[in-house]
Amino acid sequence: MDFLITIMEQGLIYGILALGVYITYKILDFPDLTVDGSFPLGAAVTAAILTRGGSPWLTLPVAFFAGALAGVLTGLIHVKGKVRDLLSGIIMMTALWSINLYLAGTSNVPLFSQKTIFKNDLTARMFRGELKSYGTLVIILVMAVICKLVLDWYLQTKSGYLLRAVGDNDKLVTSLAKDQGNVKILGLSIANGLVALAGCVFAQEERVFEISMGTGAIVIGLASVIIGTSLFRRITLLRTTTVVLVGSIIYKGCVALAIRHFSPSAMKLITAVLFLIILVFSMERKAKGKKNA
Repeated sequence: MDFLITIMEQGLIYGILALGVYITYKILDFPDLTVDGSFPLGAAVTAAILTRGGSPWLTLPVAFFAGALAGVLTGLIHVKGKVRDLLSGIIMMTALWSINLYLAGTSNVPLFSQKTIFKNDLTARMFRGELKSYGTLVIILVMAVICKLVLDWYLQTKSGYLLRAVGDNDKLVTSLAKDQGNVKILGLSIANGLVALAGCVFAQEERVFEISMGTGAIVIGLASVIIGTSLFRRITLLRTTTVVLVGSIIYKGCVALAIRHFSPSAMKLITAVLFLIILVFSMERKAKGKKNA
């Protein structure tokens, strides 16, 4: 049972990250590698606040806005600096490595003695007895659902429609007298804000900040999006944001099962191989769909 709870917890945390990747990958069609830097950015901000005696609940909005700022800078490099999208993300990801070290103070910050959103006086009163083991999962689930619902609501607004239009038909946005560059910057800021929020929650769940914790975050996010959208593409009742969260849980479950039979040091290799299989499978399904059409 503990094994399943851990998979759910990890899957939902990375599901928040996957929602951000969904915006850049599916909506904007922007290969944003800033994710590998903005995920630990959220964790670094969290470590900085908690070690200075700040409220763990304060870390959530601060981490989101820090990630959003990173996304804005990536967008400015791309839009105003005329740098290619992939290179813009690489530049920002590289810069964030040093920024994260500066914020956290060191490459590894243990948070075992600090109060977190999962371990504090409020949660101790709310989750007692048998509910205690489910407290972390419930909090993460509530946060993931809130992020999903807010994103669903935003995508139905005028600004959200413009965001989707940029990825599908940027000329349409220009014809509506809107600057497509500004819309891209907004999309990147929201996406990286969600990614940094996931990093904030992850650091508090694991009770540690590690400078390399963002390595491969973009792969996990992409795999979650591809799994969700590929497996549930015919179920029209489910929103895309929902299947992205489910895809993240499935992905983390597959990785957890694989690690059970291999050494933990092989985790990155397993992640890469699993992502490759998912990618090839999704491409084959697309090819068959076009052939049948």
